Amino acid sequence: MNAQSVILPDDLSQLSDAELRRLELKIARKHSGMFPWGAVAWAFGNLAVWLSLWPLVFTGLLPLWAAFPIATINLALVYLPTHEAQHDIIARPGTKLRWLNELVGHATSWMMITPFEVFRVTHLDHHRHTNDPEKDVDITSMAPGPWSAIWAAIKARQPNAKRSADYVAALARNGREDLILLSLIYKLGFIGILGTLAWNGYALEALFLWWLPYQIAITYIIFFLSWAPHHPGNESGRYRNTRSWRSAVGNIGSMGMQFHIVHHLHPYIPLYRTPAAYREMRPILEARGCRLGDI
Repeated sequence: MNAQSVILPDDLSQLSDAELRRLELKIARKHSGMFPWGAVAWAFGNLAVWLSLWPLVFTGLLPLWAAFPIATINLALVYLPTHEAQHDIIARPGTKLRWLNELVGHATSWMMITPFEVFRVTHLDHHRHTNDPEKDVDITSMAPGPWSAIWAAIKARQPNAKRSADYVAALARNGREDLILLSLIYKLGFIGILGTLAWNGYALEALFLWWLPYQIAITYIIFFLSWAPHHPGNESGRYRNTRSWRSAVGNIGSMGMQFHIVHHLHPYIPLYRTPAAYREMRPILEARGCRLGDI
């Protein structure tokens, strides 16, 4: 990482698109290339906490009512480390720590009942086709307002929902039909585990440690990672298909998505560096006509 500040001219309106692009890339490179130890610790620490809930509850050391909110937080926190791995931020292909990048992705995505490669293929497809009504796998999360967005996220998980069909189409479009069967195996495995727990007298534990936390967490994730940073989702230009915005629950509560525009422009920047990159890049984004909130 080059820590040296990028000096911007006072009047960016006189610069060409190419000159703005060079300045933007210089700032982006400054905030990329470092190893995201936090994301790795987050991934395995969160996994360890969630796994520990099961024996603690089974042995009576932790009441189920106390474990349920912890499990919900665990499931909500799963996605972002896998998201870093989807973009090869932990380690690029061919590098010495590439195995760790893949381990982070595979070791935690199963908690969300989805293969890591499905997340990777469909999410990268979302980046290529952001807000495209036919090709964006996240287009079904678009809604007029926050409450309707929550309802849309719930409806998207129902049988025969368009979101499922969009994911299948994205996998087929990218030549990864093999992942469709793997996804089905994950779903059946999830049902099998919950059924086995219920059969052995642990139905409430299955409900409150995995099924319900997952339902709450996936709604939360879709709201903050898909709906909020892309709303209203009707523009497809590179500098207009997402935005910065001020969340009522802050940057931590919104999982760093207030600066999502930086991620879409430069997805190789680690999540924890996007606020700093945004602050330094904001004058350029303003000159580009980006949708920027009061942040």
